[in-house]
Amino acid sequence: MNRQTPHNPHLDGEQPMSDTTMTFASINALDEAMNVAAAAPEVREYVAGLPRGSALLVVQAGKTFTERFLLDADRVVAGRSEDADIFLNDVTVSRTHAEFIRHGDQFEVRDAGSLNGTYINRDRIDSYTLKNGDELQIGKYRMIYYVSPLSQLPSKPAQGQ
Repeated sequence: MNRQTPHNPHLDGEQPMSDTTMTFASINALDEAMNVAAAAPEVREYVAGLPRGSALLVVQAGKTFTERFLLDADRVVAGRSEDADIFLNDVTVSRTHAEFIRHGDQFEVRDAGSLNGTYINRDRIDSYTLKNGDELQIGKYRMIYYVSPLSQLPSKPAQGQ
């Protein structure tokens, strides 16, 4: 047997090989939090600067990122109304289309009874807790959700504990 070739028990009738699969954890939590593989350098820069408990919606048109919307309040409304926190000016968007509700470091998106629906990763939803890298569609607008990298790190205990 060649010393450089690993021993293969199937070749000589010994014990069969295991069908076990190994899983490796993320090497860098910040890279994963920013979904670096898909994010343009300018998007990574914006995401890296997000404070804990906030998130960013980045409108994507083809391979170009055209607009950014900061989620940093307990309730953010998206729609065609000029009073909406996130103003999406297109007839495919209802006046009050969806709302984002903050729960700790996470955001839940809820459809507000819109005509055309709210979609996450191309599935129509009524309510959904967003995860980093999710694609959100409201009318013709497609946005990528990026959570603050600080929100994915463990909280520091209060002083004196």
